Amino acid sequence: MKKDLLSLADLSAEEIWHILNVAQELKEEWQAGGNQPILMGKTLGMIFQKPSLRTRVSFEVAMLQLGGEALYLSPDEIQLGKRESVPDVARVLSRYVDCIMARVFAHKDVETLAAYSRVPVINGLSDYSHPCQALADFFTILEKKGTLRGLKLAWVGDGNNVLTSLLFGATKLGMDIAAATPPGYEPAREVQELAFRFAKESGSTVEIGHDPQAAVNNADVIYTDVWTSMGQEAEKEQRLKVFPPYQVNAALVARAKPDVIVMHCLPAHRGEEITDEVADGPHSVLFDQAENRLHAQKGLLAVLLANK
Repeated sequence: MKKDLLSLADLSAEEIWHILNVAQELKEEWQAGGNQPILMGKTLGMIFQKPSLRTRVSFEVAMLQLGGEALYLSPDEIQLGKRESVPDVARVLSRYVDCIMARVFAHKDVETLAAYSRVPVINGLSDYSHPCQALADFFTILEKKGTLRGLKLAWVGDGNNVLTSLLFGATKLGMDIAAATPPGYEPAREVQELAFRFAKESGSTVEIGHDPQAAVNNADVIYTDVWTSMGQEAEKEQRLKVFPPYQVNAALVARAKPDVIVMHCLPAHRGEEITDEVADGPHSVLFDQAENRLHAQKGLLAVLLANK
């Protein structure tokens, strides 16, 4: 049966753990001298509507190091849904490649690709969720803390697609999560309802509020992201007025546990959502986290394409 990754809400805790475990095995293998070419003869087609550093390079290098190939399809080449309908793109591309990764604006586009594709479809980012980022994040926390269950993850900032994926993943994996957003910038009601349901099943807790100091109290992890995401440029001026109290700075970090780690999915707008002092400081794991996009995606690709 074809398996897609559109949202972490669609995976069981066991499936998420399996991807993380395979990622760890492949990272250790890579560090010991290189990966086996388990994806020899496999091709990943990568559709981009949005520009990218980490998503493109990590997927491309992941395929290369596992013995496969990746094809970059720029926004101008496909013009998804304009030059050709999304169902037709899926029907054609899935006859050429073994897997499709799409980085899009509208989540409905990755859902449509998956519905019409013969091969697995991976959500490389949509306005709804960013599951590949969250897999790398949980992998990083696991490396740094040795466990996930019972840890507290604090989110400070916009209730965006990254928070959605962290809410789904944390609550499935037994992590407590507290999010502080400005009023009116909370995650969608349906996202909150799913997170509370998953938390009830796993025994974790969810707090959605507006006080960043309360959110980071006793936190093991503090996570932030840009205040204005791609596609929200028209709101930038208003957001710059609303979000300054949600900056992750040294004073806020001091309210968390002494061994707290600070995360950001990058790119960062330094001096806005995070200060240089924190981004480059002793609590920061920003660049280990960025590297782990490569390893987490190797784990995902190995599961989808090599039946690991």
